[in-house]
Amino acid sequence: MNLTMKDVNTMSKQEFVDSVGSVFEHSPWVAEHSWELHPFSNLARMYEVMIQKMYEAEDSLKLSLLRAHPDLGTKLEISESSQNEQMNAGLSQLTEEEYKEFSSMNQRYIEKFSFPFIMAVKGQNKTKIKACMEQRVENRYDLEFKTALKEVSKIAKFRLWDKIDEQVKTH
Repeated sequence: MNLTMKDVNTMSKQEFVDSVGSVFEHSPWVAEHSWELHPFSNLARMYEVMIQKMYEAEDSLKLSLLRAHPDLGTKLEISESSQNEQMNAGLSQLTEEEYKEFSSMNQRYIEKFSFPFIMAVKGQNKTKIKACMEQRVENRYDLEFKTALKEVSKIAKFRLWDKIDEQVKTH
């Protein structure tokens, strides 16, 4: 069952963090920091505040957020949201050869940037994801750090819009 903005705006801080903190992969601090501007006039405003709090955080906290994301195409245990997103992009049905390619690219990427390759994979496919990974591993650190945060923003938006219904339901 999706939440409404009315539900969100009547939550305690802990309920808010428990309910929406997961839209930022294993990083409930974004929701905690956003709470100070609660209640929110609408879903777009809540998203805007959360993204603002993410960008305002110290680089070390942003890096921990990036590092909380799983490798794309991994066979390891990952969050349900990540699992569904990767499955819908075809990353859970990789051949053994494709899995080895993704693993190798993930390793190369992590060695260069110290965080995993992050891409909002909703609406994407494994070919496009692989091409983006091959291109982005050539980026400078500062550019890729910014790109990864933009991708986290997209992921958070998809997850928020899946979790919260903009319409206020009347009883």
